[in-house]
Amino acid sequence: MRAFLADTLALVTFFTLTGILNERFVAGMSWDEIAVSRGIGAPLMVLTARPYGLWRDWAIGRLGWPTGTRLVIWDSIVLLVFQVPIYAAIIWFGGAEGAELWRGIAGAALLMLCLGRPYGLWLDFVRSRFGLPPGGLRPMSPNGPGPL
Repeated sequence: MRAFLADTLALVTFFTLTGILNERFVAGMSWDEIAVSRGIGAPLMVLTARPYGLWRDWAIGRLGWPTGTRLVIWDSIVLLVFQVPIYAAIIWFGGAEGAELWRGIAGAALLMLCLGRPYGLWLDFVRSRFGLPPGGLRPMSPNGPGPL
């Protein structure tokens, strides 16, 4: 339960703030439109936060938890692969078509590449506040919980 709460808090706080900044200052949306988009996004963030945390732990854990530049790159790739298809579906269901859809997907991809490592750091920080190690917990470990 602590891992669910930590991952959810990390995702909701980070992407609510970055979403507001992007929607207001990049997309030029009004505050009313931002309120609606954040209202739609919040439940989706709650539903996807822990699955993303598990995905990140698994994907980067398979690489042996690289450090330095390799971790920056992999945190970005892992976020991009998970979040961009979700975002593409959201804007498609919202009515985006053709070039508008592809521009939205490309913009989200660029944003995820830029935010991958900052979000990874934030996620690990929030997990530490919940008494969890970076990289989540390994379930059913014979020596107790530990990094993947």
